Amino acid sequence: MHRQMMSQLIKWKNEKNRKPLLLKGVRQVGKTHLLKEFGSSQFAACHYFNFEKQPKLHKAFEEDLSPKAILKELSFQAGSSINIGQDLVIFDEIQECPKALTSLKYFCEECPQLHLCGAGSLLGLHLNSGSFPVGKVTFKVLCPLSFEEFLMATNDKALEEFQKTSKTNEPSQLIHEHLWEQLKTYFVVGGLPEVVASYCANQKSPFEAFTIARQKQEDLLNAYYADIARHSGKVNAMHIDRCLRAVPMQLCQIQDGNVAKFKFRGVVPGISHYDRLAGALDWLESAGLIIKVQIVNSGHFPFRGYTKENFFKLLLFDVGILGSMCGLPPKVILDADYGSYKGYFAENFVAQEFLCRGFKELFSWQEDRSEVEYLLEDQGSSIPVEVKSGSVTKAKSLEKFTSKYKSPYQVIFSGRPMKISKTKECYPLYLAGKLPKLN
Repeated sequence: MHRQMMSQLIKWKNEKNRKPLLLKGVRQVGKTHLLKEFGSSQFAACHYFNFEKQPKLHKAFEEDLSPKAILKELSFQAGSSINIGQDLVIFDEIQECPKALTSLKYFCEECPQLHLCGAGSLLGLHLNSGSFPVGKVTFKVLCPLSFEEFLMATNDKALEEFQKTSKTNEPSQLIHEHLWEQLKTYFVVGGLPEVVASYCANQKSPFEAFTIARQKQEDLLNAYYADIARHSGKVNAMHIDRCLRAVPMQLCQIQDGNVAKFKFRGVVPGISHYDRLAGALDWLESAGLIIKVQIVNSGHFPFRGYTKENFFKLLLFDVGILGSMCGLPPKVILDADYGSYKGYFAENFVAQEFLCRGFKELFSWQEDRSEVEYLLEDQGSSIPVEVKSGSVTKAKSLEKFTSKYKSPYQVIFSGRPMKISKTKECYPLYLAGKLPKLN
């Protein structure tokens, strides 16, 4: 599968002042496969070390954290010498060996010529340790496949054709309708590589393909629950588990309008306030399983200055997992015209696409009973982004925000074809990851 992160890895490889790279991302998002492909395609040799499967590797870091000593020991373990400057070294499941994490500081300072990448499941939970090499690593986050990557995996060139034709004339209605149908397919399958691969292998028989994809999603969910139980302790695990299940449950309750603020009452019996759930929610966010969208009550910069610790929306990291956890049969999703009652799918999808684009934080706006799904910054101006799952594009809140905060233009994602004017840019939902003004 083609991953757009590959171009960022190649750019990192060619940087003069390169630091060791840590690739974060939820379990089974494709980190290991991507790094191995990077190593085989861009380097003379690739040396792969897995600290979970090969516990003997920990000994290489017990007595001496100097890069020279570590590389000598690892070369012995691998049975082949590591050529500094020519080879790639991968430390996988690096969180299982805290001293390996610490060693990245010394690789950065004493052996900057070495191309060294680390990755690991639940890595985000291990980055607050006192032994972590602050300022000595480069972080990258691998998200589930974007809609564009999903189309490439299925060998569908419709989006590429759409982008070519839209620059010269009105986009084809046939292409628009095709991409809309493919978007609904993506809503079922999602972007986890294992699920996408199973769908691609069976897509000639749609019923079988969707059935197998949904089973894969359920298997992955069981693995995520197992991670919670393994890494968080019995009492905390119950709270984390309930918080994770509460996210799709609350989204499913939306019958009209935008995704609402996450409600704390009822998630865990006897707990009704944020402070007692904060640890569980932070765990899920660090593990990459949920997406937090901060709600602000102003369109002024910086957006973060107008947030409240306990005032936010929560979405899931993958829209396919969302459908699975909601218990929505694939046919229901595929047959829907995506009116407002399924709006949370659209909002979740846009959040994923924005994160794939590299946005570090997401913000939503609510003020005086008006609300806009997302706020973006473009050359010092606040840009409101409205998300409509159907074809209705009238949005009073957009007008109110634009008037109050003097936005130069506004953005609407909906089921309608593309239509651009000086002050309003309307894009079909499937272009959320290709917002032109922000390229």
